[in-house]
Amino acid sequence: MKRKGWAVVALAAAAFLIGGCKGFWDLPADSSFTLTNSGNITVSPGSSNTATITVTPSSSFSGTVSLTCEVTTSPSSATSPTTCSLSPTSVSISGTTAETSTLTATTTSTTSTGNYQITVTGVSGSVTESTTVCVGVGTSSSGCSAAGSSGNFYVLNVATNEIAGYYVNAGSLTALSGSPYTVPTTALSMAISPNNSFLYVGTASGIYVYTIASNGQLALANSSAPITSDQAISMQVTTDGNWLIEVASGAPYVYAIPINSSTGVNTSRTEQYAVLPVSTVQQVAVAPDESYVIAAMGSGGTATIPFTAGNTNPLGAVGKIALKNSAGAALSVAVDPSSRLFYVGETAAASGSNTGGLRVFNLSTLTEISGSPFATKGLAPYSILPVTSGDYVYVVNRQVSGSSTGVIAGYSIAASNSTYTLTALGSTFTAGTNPEGLAEDNQGNYVFAVNYGGSPDLKGYTFDSTNAGYLDAVISEATGTDPVQASAIVAAH
Repeated sequence: MKRKGWAVVALAAAAFLIGGCKGFWDLPADSSFTLTNSGNITVSPGSSNTATITVTPSSSFSGTVSLTCEVTTSPSSATSPTTCSLSPTSVSISGTTAETSTLTATTTSTTSTGNYQITVTGVSGSVTESTTVCVGVGTSSSGCSAAGSSGNFYVLNVATNEIAGYYVNAGSLTALSGSPYTVPTTALSMAISPNNSFLYVGTASGIYVYTIASNGQLALANSSAPITSDQAISMQVTTDGNWLIEVASGAPYVYAIPINSSTGVNTSRTEQYAVLPVSTVQQVAVAPDESYVIAAMGSGGTATIPFTAGNTNPLGAVGKIALKNSAGAALSVAVDPSSRLFYVGETAAASGSNTGGLRVFNLSTLTEISGSPFATKGLAPYSILPVTSGDYVYVVNRQVSGSSTGVIAGYSIAASNSTYTLTALGSTFTAGTNPEGLAEDNQGNYVFAVNYGGSPDLKGYTFDSTNAGYLDAVISEATGTDPVQASAIVAAH
């Protein structure tokens, strides 16, 4: 039988628990497709410039996506405003591979200088997605960086047991209606459903579910009762919305809770579990194609668990990947949005004074790619973010040798058939004190980092228009009355 008593071990070390959310990440997943762009662009009057629009399918999506563009924001009283075009104007999706289109912004010699926002919209049947590109005409691209908007996202403040909800409107951080929202007891982790209808919050008393209104506002559901008593420190909803996969501190299990994707609560089916070889579990991730569950087990390495959503117990036999260095620990895991690769953040996996390493594996073969592990430029890789485009992956380090300020390391991803290559970006990007989580907004305009030690609680970045993959810090905000100990962040899909 399932041993719930293991979860109680977490309460014996409250300080560990509060810091032990381990930088929960938001794994991109969607029931259809997402639209992202390569970043803001600049152009001189009389010239043109381009950006790449990427259409990324979920595991089950196939069909034709029609693409259109429109200049939705222009400088006041602009003359001869920039125009836009796309090539091709539609892409066909038949597998898990992302497809691209080239957006061209064109100006004339009389085009007014300033920032123009272009919205690209993708439509397939009843599904509509969009992404925005800022075009700086005759101006620095830094002016574009602060002008974008984002989808809704949520920050878990564990010191105050609150969820702070936000979106970015024209570069300004804006609170969602009713924010902050109260968590009934000691908060540990969060996950959001792929249909953006439900937010799950792990606590010391179990997992609570909140409904998400069309304006992003949260309301505690299930008669304010937890759907399970599991004290989840990391969790994720499967792509089909029918399972909540989670792990609890000090418990040698991965749990699979059957949930109703329409109501958000657990069904009459029995909660399932897989037994892990150790109880030092840290994080869990589910492949978007629902082929595997991956769990970081601290000093026990990484667990690979086959997953079959239609089975009574969807969790298969547990496999294990040993640590790169027996003195290290696996702290974080994430899976590529197209289910090509999975990532493990380990300590003591690289040489030098900052020994954190990012290990990268082919998901279909479970083999490590050439060059792995890659140095993360820090000591503790707490959160991994593969962005929706599939072109980059970022890692945030909670500690850096000789500094209390964390850093984000980034890597570009190149693919040739089934061979993948990662290349470290030429710079790291400063976070706050003891960062623990990363998320990408669903419009592909921002990457957010939350910092447990503050300075600031929330930091937001846009993608640099000159150096591909680089992050430009444009938002630095508190998420409550400090200290709030912001430890987790999730974004709407």
